[in-house]
Amino acid sequence: MATNWQALLEQVESKLREASPDSRRFFHGRGRCFPGLEQVCVDSFSPALLVTFFEEYEGEEALCEQLWRLAEPCGYQGIAAQRRYLQGAPVEWHCGQPVAAPLARRGALKFPLTFERQNVGFFLDIEPGRRWLEQQVAAHAGTGNLKLLNLFAFTCAFSVVARAAGELEILNIDVNRGVLNRGRENHEFNKLPLKGIKFLQMDALREFKRFDRRGPFQLAIVDPPTHQKGRFDVSHNYEKLLQQLPACLAEEADLLVVINSPRYSEAQFRALIQGADSRFEVVARLPQNPDFPDRDPDAALKMLHVKFRR
Repeated sequence: MATNWQALLEQVESKLREASPDSRRFFHGRGRCFPGLEQVCVDSFSPALLVTFFEEYEGEEALCEQLWRLAEPCGYQGIAAQRRYLQGAPVEWHCGQPVAAPLARRGALKFPLTFERQNVGFFLDIEPGRRWLEQQVAAHAGTGNLKLLNLFAFTCAFSVVARAAGELEILNIDVNRGVLNRGRENHEFNKLPLKGIKFLQMDALREFKRFDRRGPFQLAIVDPPTHQKGRFDVSHNYEKLLQQLPACLAEEADLLVVINSPRYSEAQFRALIQGADSRFEVVARLPQNPDFPDRDPDAALKMLHVKFRR
């Protein structure tokens, strides 16, 4: 039986009417709010529309054609489909023309993307965390010698947003040199000065003492992958990382501590943080990105503002 795409198409059409140039999720099936569509998402990286299938659906090409009828009049140039259920997560352009250099747009900032990889290079769901970081940088303006530690930096979007928001030193840490190189390019693409910004290829957990002396840091982002084979697993390693962290923090520091595992409820995550060090105080959970509705808030991305006081 052909898939009923009606709820998805209504969501996409509604968001197209808002005509926002910023990149955003148009349809989030993974939050299990739309029965039968739990394994499909649609992201807007104007002028490209990216449809991601996590499982095989009947009528995938028909969906792309229906999306094209909605998107083409709004200035979109092409629709790409990424099939995560196939080896290598291949991308195929189904409608319109391939967009040669797709971008994620966030206000005046732009982030080059690579549709040929499973993770395109910019996570839309963490946007409330980027806004939080902008507010923190603004709140510290004029205090002098502000330093940000960005662990598991990936393509360094947090670093770009922080540097665009104000003057500070930033230490980006990731075990993958390739994504750090892309992070440097993201700064250069946005014509942001690189003075005071470091990109260090290190294992955040095992090589902690190689970078802890570069503090003290008044701000920190801790946003690890749920599972990185042979390197990091939130179930086994998160608490140990948080136990090490105070060694490089300032007398007072504000942290964004994130977990993307549905296996941890918010209460369990809070307990993990406060159990790691009694000087951590969970201030608040950041609101979910409204483009990512979830039937179970405990299963959704959890972003906590944590205060550290020595």
